[in-house]
Amino acid sequence: MRSLWVIALVVVVVVVEGQDYALSDKFIRLLQNEPSTWKAGRNFNKHLSMRYIQSLMGVHPDSKKHLPPPLTRPVTDPLPKEFDSRTAWSHCPTINEVRDQGSCGSCWAFGAVEVMSDRTCIHSGGKLNFHYSAENLVSCCHICGFGCNGGFPGSAFKYWVITGLVSGGAFNSTQGCQPYEIAPCEHHVKGARPKCSEGGKTPRCAHHCEDSYSVPYESDLHHGSKAYSIPKDPEQIMQEIMTNGPVEAAFTVYVDFLHYKSGVYQHRHGLPLGGHAIRVLGWGEEDGTPYWLCANSWNTDWGDNGLFKILRGSDHCGIESEIAAGLPKIA
Repeated sequence: MRSLWVIALVVVVVVVEGQDYALSDKFIRLLQNEPSTWKAGRNFNKHLSMRYIQSLMGVHPDSKKHLPPPLTRPVTDPLPKEFDSRTAWSHCPTINEVRDQGSCGSCWAFGAVEVMSDRTCIHSGGKLNFHYSAENLVSCCHICGFGCNGGFPGSAFKYWVITGLVSGGAFNSTQGCQPYEIAPCEHHVKGARPKCSEGGKTPRCAHHCEDSYSVPYESDLHHGSKAYSIPKDPEQIMQEIMTNGPVEAAFTVYVDFLHYKSGVYQHRHGLPLGGHAIRVLGWGEEDGTPYWLCANSWNTDWGDNGLFKILRGSDHCGIESEIAAGLPKIA
C-alpha cells in the first residue's frame, strides 16, 4: 500500500512540475534560443493552471462528425501570393476585431459569429454591419455541443441557417440584443482585468433582448442561407476566403503555441492541449515560409495583437482539415 502511495505521489509531482515548466521562463527561453520561423515570449501569467488554459480549447473531439457537407469549387484563376481580408474589405469593421472568449471554452462559437459578421457585411456590399452575438450562440444552440464546455464549429453554421442569431457585442458593451455575459479576465500578464477563474459556466439561454435594445428578439434574428465545409485542400480554402470572406478553422493547440509572439508558427515542443477554433483571414509568405493569417479570441494582448500566422500547405496541427463556413441571407 505504501509503495502505491509513493508512486501516486511521484506521478502528481511530475504532472505539477510539467505544468509549471510549460509556463516557465525556462521553457520560453528554450523556444527563444532555438532557430525557428517564429518568436516566443510571455503571453500567459506563469501562475495560471494548465487546467484553466485547457478549458479555453473548446473544440470537441467529435467536431469533425458535425461538419456540414463539403463545397468544392474549381480553382480557375491563379491565386495571389498573399491575401488579407482586412484590406480586401476595408469597409467592414468586424474583420479587424479581436474578441475575448473569457473563462469559457466558447472558441467554437466566437470563430463562427466572427465569420458570420464579416460575411454579412461583405455580401451586403457594406450596407449591413450586423454584429452576431456569441452569447446567443453559446447559450442557445443545443445541437452545437456543450456551451462553455466545448462545441462543434460546423453545427454553429447549421444553427445559423435553421434558427438564426441575434446581435450582440462584447461584455459590458450594451451593443445589440445580447452582449457577451462572460467578462474578459487577465489570463495574460498583469493588467487591469480581473483574475481568471476555472469552470466558466454556460449562460442561460434567453429569448429576449436587453431592455436598452429597442428591437424585439424575433425581429433581430438574422439567418444564414447556406452552411458548408471546405475540403482539406489549401487552394480550395484560399479560393473560398478570396471569394466569400474569412472562414472558421479548428486545429490542435500544443503547449508552445501559448507563447507565440510573431512569425510563422510551427509546433516544436510540448504536448497537445486540445482543439481550438479560430478565424482565418488570409494567407501569405514570410521569409519563404507560407502561412495562414488567423485571428484568435484571447484578446489583443495575446500573440501579435491577437493575431497569429501558422504554416500553410501541410495541414500543420490540422489547420486545413476542419474548415467551416456559410453564406448570409441578405434580404
